[in-house]
Amino acid sequence: MKTGDLPQRKCLPCEGIGQPLTEEQAKDYLRNTPKWQIKDNVIYREFVMKDFLAAVSLVNKVARVAEEENHHPDIHLTGYRKLRIELSTHAVKGLTENDFILAAKINELPADLKS
Repeated sequence: MKTGDLPQRKCLPCEGIGQPLTEEQAKDYLRNTPKWQIKDNVIYREFVMKDFLAAVSLVNKVARVAEEENHHPDIHLTGYRKLRIELSTHAVKGLTENDFILAAKINELPADLKS
C-alpha cells in the first residue's frame, strides 16, 4: 500500500467502498497525515486560529475541498477560534483511504494559525 501520494488521489464513492481499514492500515496512513490523530475510528486535527475570521476562512476552504472530493468532515468551531475537524466514513462505520486523502488535502490548505 503506497500512502505517500495522498494529496494527489481522489476520494472514491463511499457506497460499496468495502471494509474499513484495519488499525494497522490506519496507522500506516496516519504517518502520511502529520498533525492528525486517531481515536474511536475517527481521525481528527485541532487548529487554534488567529481569530474568528481566520477560523471561518479555513472552514470555507475545507468545505470547498470536501465538496470536490464528495467526502465531508465534521467541523467544530468553539471558543471563537478553536477548530476541530473530524473524518470517518459513515458508510463503513470506520476509516477508509478517503479519510486520509481528505486529511492530506486539508493539511495543504493555508491556515492563519495563532502565533
